[in-house]
Amino acid sequence: MAGTRYVRYILLSAICLLVVFFISSSRSSNGSSLGTDTVKSQYNHLKNAWANPAKPPGSPFQNSEKEKPLQLEHTEGDQSEEKFEESESSKADKASSDESPYTEEGSAKGEKESDKSDKSSHGKSSKTGNKNKTPSKKPAQDKDSAKTPNKGSLGGAKSSAPKQNATFVTLARNSDIWEISKSIRQVEDRFNHRYNYDWVFLNDKEFDDDFKRITTNLVSGKTRYGMIAEEHWSFPEWIDQDKAAEVRKDMSERKIIYGDSISYRHMCRYESGFFFRHPLMHEYEWYWRVEPSIELYCDVDYDPFKFMADNDKKYSFVLSLYEYKETIPTIWDSVRTFMKEHPEHLAKNNALDFLSDDGGKTYNNCHFWSNFEIGNLDWLRSDAYVDFFDQLDHDGGFFYERWGDAPVHSIGAGLTLPRDQIHFFDDIAYYHVPFTHCPTDEQVRLDRKCSCNPKDNFDWQGYSCTSRWFDINSMKKPKGYEDQQS
Repeated sequence: MAGTRYVRYILLSAICLLVVFFISSSRSSNGSSLGTDTVKSQYNHLKNAWANPAKPPGSPFQNSEKEKPLQLEHTEGDQSEEKFEESESSKADKASSDESPYTEEGSAKGEKESDKSDKSSHGKSSKTGNKNKTPSKKPAQDKDSAKTPNKGSLGGAKSSAPKQNATFVTLARNSDIWEISKSIRQVEDRFNHRYNYDWVFLNDKEFDDDFKRITTNLVSGKTRYGMIAEEHWSFPEWIDQDKAAEVRKDMSERKIIYGDSISYRHMCRYESGFFFRHPLMHEYEWYWRVEPSIELYCDVDYDPFKFMADNDKKYSFVLSLYEYKETIPTIWDSVRTFMKEHPEHLAKNNALDFLSDDGGKTYNNCHFWSNFEIGNLDWLRSDAYVDFFDQLDHDGGFFYERWGDAPVHSIGAGLTLPRDQIHFFDDIAYYHVPFTHCPTDEQVRLDRKCSCNPKDNFDWQGYSCTSRWFDINSMKKPKGYEDQQS
């Protein structure tokens, strides 16, 4: 009997040791503790690269496969991806419905046809006449949203407030499916399952059935899929391609971020001046841009679109920073030409002092980070913004340099909108590699059920322009901001 007890004791002790070893190993390999260090490392890497362009910076967005930037490069694999086969029941459901739960009204053909009436797309002569001021249509009614199979399936109280004429919009490749799926889940869980807003997906290639099926299943509103017109994703006729190629070679040798990428330039130009002209976007008044691999850390328990409409806001942001100056050396020359030729487009009480330290003579490189933005499409379709974009587009900086859509949108908003129509969404906590916006005030984080670490907040660090935005607008900074300065 004593021997049996001894054996049992030995076995029990061995099991306990194994359990302790397993738990210790799991903790030591858990990557969650690396989040802050990773963000800080990426931030410092990017800050040093932008502050010291002569030093090879690499790309902070390409540390892993999932963090590659959106470039929409077509690969052979896209041609051979398997199409999904519908079950007999789904075929019957489709046959009995008026139309598919996802639509493809926005073909490249449709976009080209719409451009026939948009004289601002090409040529200097386009600066007079119709600027594609497409009248906004009424929001989609219940008959549209009812076609989505999982409407309201995420639970929570569905809002009974009237919806705005708004949509989410995403530029993505078929290969982005799992990264955009994560973003959709973030947006749906934190906000859209209560409001069921539509989602427009745009691509320079046709979306495959896998992408459509998976995204349609995740979005609580109606999903829509459009192709980008070829002339909006190619070199315009006035660009000297030999010169552009020499620029890319030079930037590559100097290790400038995305300096040798053609597709990145097409993407920046498209986001700057064409996404809002897509036929699918003509039906909406408001947009919320969402990119793959983002995170929302707080509940959004109100409607930001309604907030924008009710408070006469036209553009909004959550992160701001200084642009890498080697990518935009002459952008302000084009901006000054625009200001000289179009004084009628400069808004009273605009935000020029956010963009310039010397009354407009030079650019200080501050911009709103446009991978998150909620904005008004009628503003983007206005004469003021279209003339602004046309000036920059014809000066060629998207291809002769590497102008990004973030400074273009920011300068456009800063000059053509009154400053009180630009809004900082402090309570929408957001992450896009490598930067985090986390509300500074602890009570806001508690009220919104936030999961972000305030130590990761970029707002008050030295390379952020958010403090400047507060200062020029005489806004009171949130409680505790001093503890986050560096």
